[in-house]
Amino acid sequence: MTDLFSTENSFSGSPSHLKLYSVSEITSEIKIQLEQSYPMVWVEGEISNFKRHSSGHLYFSLKDSDAQLSCVMWRGKNQNLPFQPINGMKVRALGSITIYAKHGRYQLDIHQLRPSGLGELQLAFEALKKRLSDEGLFSEIKKKAIPPFPQKVGIITSPTGAAIRDIISVIKRRFPSVQIIIRPVRVQGNTAAQEIAEAIQEFNEYGQVDILIVGRGGGSLEDLWAFNEEATARAIFQSHIPVVSAVGHEIDFTISDFVADLRAPTPSAAAEMVVRDREELLQSVHGYRQFLFQKAKERIALEKNRLESIQRSHGFKRPENQIREKHFRLDDVSKNLETYFQFYLQRAKGDMAQLSQRLNTLNPRAVLKRGYSLTMRVDDGVLITRASELKPSDKLRTQFSEGLAQSVVEMVEAD
Repeated sequence: MTDLFSTENSFSGSPSHLKLYSVSEITSEIKIQLEQSYPMVWVEGEISNFKRHSSGHLYFSLKDSDAQLSCVMWRGKNQNLPFQPINGMKVRALGSITIYAKHGRYQLDIHQLRPSGLGELQLAFEALKKRLSDEGLFSEIKKKAIPPFPQKVGIITSPTGAAIRDIISVIKRRFPSVQIIIRPVRVQGNTAAQEIAEAIQEFNEYGQVDILIVGRGGGSLEDLWAFNEEATARAIFQSHIPVVSAVGHEIDFTISDFVADLRAPTPSAAAEMVVRDREELLQSVHGYRQFLFQKAKERIALEKNRLESIQRSHGFKRPENQIREKHFRLDDVSKNLETYFQFYLQRAKGDMAQLSQRLNTLNPRAVLKRGYSLTMRVDDGVLITRASELKPSDKLRTQFSEGLAQSVVEMVEAD
């Protein structure tokens, strides 16, 4: 690659010794030099000439009192912006310097865009809060129930902050047997929101914890901004595991607080809200045991009084008379049953005799005993009722009342 800024191309020699470039060549050389010198930079300035193209791309300039810089932010990069850029807003942009060769103009290709300053951050906070609320991410109906006795608690926070020490200390003090699984993340800086979102997704894929605590200690609005970004909010909303947001101090509110299934004012408070105090539970169990014991004593005393009252009653004093009376009634019922049984038995015997007689009358063998017989053709087993059904040489089988005989037809007279 030719170095445009080397002494070889300086104007110290005669014009005839200078290399001749086409417009495209010189633009390409400048583009390479700029992009290699500024691969990724943060630039702070005020937005002007802002335009959102129908394609979704953003075009604007960043300016200060002495200069301005053309900027572009492609649709794929600006879809999750947590605020609406407007003219006059002071922002910080992370991007690379590139050359738009067609117009011979350099510009900043923006990858990230953030408000700069408290006023702009607050505006961005309110804008994202309204948009997510309109989408239903804050709906109480969609919030998941907090498990009353979690066995495993997932924690997403900085591994070096005070928040993690406070949470662990509170959980171990309140219920030592609860297992704690920590997923360390950055809670401040450019990559913090994405790390938090990825950690929530990983816990859901792991699927072995009952609840998640996501948070950090207090700080300024800028310090807490990772919990105000859309990526964090959507990851909390999409989590199948209940999420407790524990960000900052009691006066601090973030977008995560509104999306989470439960908001804790501090990380320590989150641990207290998630894990019950073992000693308090034991005291409650002891109290319930005493209550049940007292109620049992009262019920036993009541039933004892009722039993004594029954023993003193007239009916209980003469139980033999009642038993004798029941015996008499039982004897009467037994005699009646025996009488009814004999009656129906005799009636059934008579019915059986009649049916037997009718069956004997209809029995074909009874007819055969009167001198009749049944003749069937041997070949097909057809019962012969007319002589016309036969022909000479047919083999016949004749059934008598006792036994059978087989014969051969010699002659047939049809009439």
